[in-house]
Amino acid sequence: MMYPFMTLDDDTEIVHSDMLPDGRVKVYIERPDEKYGFRHATCYLPDYTWEDIYQFTQNDIDRFQEVIESTAHLIIEFSQEGGFENASNF
Repeated sequence: MMYPFMTLDDDTEIVHSDMLPDGRVKVYIERPDEKYGFRHATCYLPDYTWEDIYQFTQNDIDRFQEVIESTAHLIIEFSQEGGFENASNF
């Protein structure tokens, strides 16, 4: 299951998975694009492993890294609570 987490000012969507059996959380990022359909990338927490990067620049990934690092504690918490809408403290 993937849960909505954040929409950035350029229409980039950030969603996350439930916590996986190995303790990681998949963070998926996509932005609509007229030429490519969707640009996308996947980052796994807590080790910030990036994969499947499609049509994002290194500057884009650096920006996403900053956003994810600053909110990773929330993403990890929400991944165990069924997303933001089900988190007990929010």
